[in-house]
Amino acid sequence: MSGVEYWQEINKASEKVTSLMYSFWRMYSDWGNWQFWVLLLFLLAPLIVLLVKLDRKRTLEILFFGYTVHMLWTYTDLALIRQGYIDNYYFLMPILPQGLGITASLIPVSFMLLYQYCIKHEHNFFVWTTGLSAVLAFGFAPIEKVVGFVTIGKGLTIVHIFFIDITISVVAYGMTNFFVKFYMARK
Repeated sequence: MSGVEYWQEINKASEKVTSLMYSFWRMYSDWGNWQFWVLLLFLLAPLIVLLVKLDRKRTLEILFFGYTVHMLWTYTDLALIRQGYIDNYYFLMPILPQGLGITASLIPVSFMLLYQYCIKHEHNFFVWTTGLSAVLAFGFAPIEKVVGFVTIGKGLTIVHIFFIDITISVVAYGMTNFFVKFYMARK
């Protein structure tokens, strides 16, 4: 099979998956289902809290940190979904990433508020991020599983989620510190 033929097969399979996702969403995950409203709450409530609590003096720094957490978690989630390690059964829209309410809002805002707290009060970010990662992985993720929002399989465990949380927040912290120091040096 040539490369063009492969892509034709991939496109056919992609169209079939897209059709199935839309059908599933209309039956089980659209605005007529309670899961939709919970996911919308996961998306909007943290953003509202952030609007109220965000330190205006360090807005760009904190938002950059949160954006980095969001992007790293979204790409990680997409890779885990594509490889079959995670299935998010409910989603806001079939065209959006499946874990959007969690990876775009709940997790990044949680880490942003933690980052803000740690830099404002000079607390050890790494200790506090370990605690928040434990709450998210060992507290929140099991609830998601029990309620039926997500399944985790193929050897991936809650412990892996814990270490993914830590890794992503530490990478975001490092990137943020790099850019803060880089721009401060230029002034």
